[in-house]
Amino acid sequence: MSAQPGRFSVGGAMGAVRSGAAAPVVVLALLAMIIIPLAPPVLDALFTINIALSLVVMLAVVYVRKPLDFSIFPSVLLLVTLLRLALNVASTRVVLLHGHQGPGAAGNVIESFAHFVIGGSFAVGIIVFAILTIVNFVVVTKGAGRISEVSARFILDALPGKQMAIDADLNAGVLTREEAKLRRQEVRDEADFYGSMDGASKFVRGDAIAGILILVINIVGGLLIGVMSHDMGFAEAARTYVLLAIGDGLVAQLPALLVATAVAMLVTRSTGEQEMGEAVSKQVFGHQRALTVSALLMFLIGIIPGMPNLPFLILAAVLGFVAWKLRGKPEAEAQAKREAEAVAASTAASPLAELSWDEIRPVEPLALEVGYKLISLVDKAQGGELLARLKGVRRKLTQDIGFLIPAVHVRDNLELAPGAYRLLVHGVPVAGGEIHPDRELALDPGRVFGPLDGIPGKDPAFGLDATWILPSQRAHAESLGYTVVDAATVVATHLSHQVRERSAELLGHDEVQQLLATLSKTTPKLVEDLTPKLLPLSVVVKVLQSLLADRVPVRQIRQIVETLLEHGVHTQDPAQLTAAVRVGLGRFIVQELNGMADEFPVYTLAPQLERVLQDSVNGQGAALEPGLAERLHQNLSECVTRQESRGEPAVLLVPGGVRASVARLVRHSVPSLSVLAYAEVPEDKRLRLVGAVG
Repeated sequence: MSAQPGRFSVGGAMGAVRSGAAAPVVVLALLAMIIIPLAPPVLDALFTINIALSLVVMLAVVYVRKPLDFSIFPSVLLLVTLLRLALNVASTRVVLLHGHQGPGAAGNVIESFAHFVIGGSFAVGIIVFAILTIVNFVVVTKGAGRISEVSARFILDALPGKQMAIDADLNAGVLTREEAKLRRQEVRDEADFYGSMDGASKFVRGDAIAGILILVINIVGGLLIGVMSHDMGFAEAARTYVLLAIGDGLVAQLPALLVATAVAMLVTRSTGEQEMGEAVSKQVFGHQRALTVSALLMFLIGIIPGMPNLPFLILAAVLGFVAWKLRGKPEAEAQAKREAEAVAASTAASPLAELSWDEIRPVEPLALEVGYKLISLVDKAQGGELLARLKGVRRKLTQDIGFLIPAVHVRDNLELAPGAYRLLVHGVPVAGGEIHPDRELALDPGRVFGPLDGIPGKDPAFGLDATWILPSQRAHAESLGYTVVDAATVVATHLSHQVRERSAELLGHDEVQQLLATLSKTTPKLVEDLTPKLLPLSVVVKVLQSLLADRVPVRQIRQIVETLLEHGVHTQDPAQLTAAVRVGLGRFIVQELNGMADEFPVYTLAPQLERVLQDSVNGQGAALEPGLAERLHQNLSECVTRQESRGEPAVLLVPGGVRASVARLVRHSVPSLSVLAYAEVPEDKRLRLVGAVG
């Protein structure tokens, strides 16, 4: 057997354990011991193996560096317990069948324990067995079971916090993805291990109870069989069967005590990586002052007349010698520490310890910071669904907008209010809100049949009036016409809205390069002719960003590239190229706004206002005065409100020369309004003029 820290292996016979046939062989062997009568020599061999196996398990626990290195221990405990119980059944059968033949009828091991350990006296044997059982059952097993139960509960309660800490370290750049993956696996393994140990400690408790019951059954059964079946006197039957039963019980109780001790040692170990011997040596016998005081007390007791002076004085001398040896250790450690600090200081002062560019961490494109009360929405162990919702939102946005939306990095922020959150784009907060994770949001769509009891609030995404209600009020709220969503959906919807509004900020050179690379898999010549031959990549990026700023998806990337190839030979101006691409995507843009409707409802500009805007864009007139711009925004807002009440899109049709300027003018003040140029509407599309904006 070779032992290493945290690992142990047995050659030869253990090779079968690693094979697929090991488990069936073990099960068949246990069944055979229970069903088939075993000869005394076989029992001797199995009892010896059982004792040796218990010693190996206990020593493995002593030498393991941390509990998780022995993660298979609950399964090993089950196997050794089953082996011991199967041996009890086999030995009981031999004792009851052949016990009348003499003390050696059940094998040499049981006979040796019956005579050598207890001196052949069954009264002494009963007392010794009772003491061992009390020590095992009341002291070791009960304490180990309680520690396992408490450890399992504390580990499981701390699991969400540990996972959040790992996520926070990963988002902060303290850990790499591989290190975070290993840390998460360690946390899961720790929870599984202590949960298994909580159940495995019940094996030990049940084994102790079974040992007591088996002893009583063997004594009573042996007396009845000896007196009634073999015509033995009561005293002779008691002397024979009680000695054999006690020997059998002691043979089983000794390995049980060893395994129970191993369980107790393992569950009381800390999670630090250190062998038990090293820990005891350092923490118990490593304090010079404690050893000095103990040596002095032993010396005082040793010189009291009438006391066993020699043992106490010898022990006082030993403790004093150890304390004297430890006297110079703190000084040496302090000196070594001073030298290490000096080396560290000199290293820090040297040019080699200067900061590097590696200290600068990239800013996440998308991030979500939450207050501590919202951690339950993120933690899957507590039923949190926010991460799954964000993943679904990201997939839907990727399909709708046309490029891969970056991953959302979620982290806690203690500076926020407990129920608050905020969204960040490239590290800059762009939106936020405050929610109640234990409630649901009832939205007022405009037609409801009564008020609700709850906390008044607003929908963070669209600003609608809403009420935070208890989950039990959901059915009542829906019956009144409210739309009810949970807290995770509120955050996910807000994120989705913000990503759609700011998709142009999330599209960079890398994303465009990936779009072109994906297109080149089907049409490589198209991409090769576009960039860098015809247009720089930066121009393509500006065009796509302009489309996204006007809420035009870039799913039609092939048509966009074809239009850029057609017009890129004449100009490299991103504004002119964007206008050309919009004309090429006209049918797609109208389809996105109006669907399959036959008529396309539009507003136009009054001739006088159209002329003022054209003069302003061409530089022939003054810029729009604030009063005129304000009235324009007000009129357009009223148009949008009327169209929304009809369930129709709000579209403003303008000349191509002023489309970009008007779109920029109303982009943030009237976000629901779509501004299209005349050339962007397909010729076969039937228009319906709703009104003219003056």
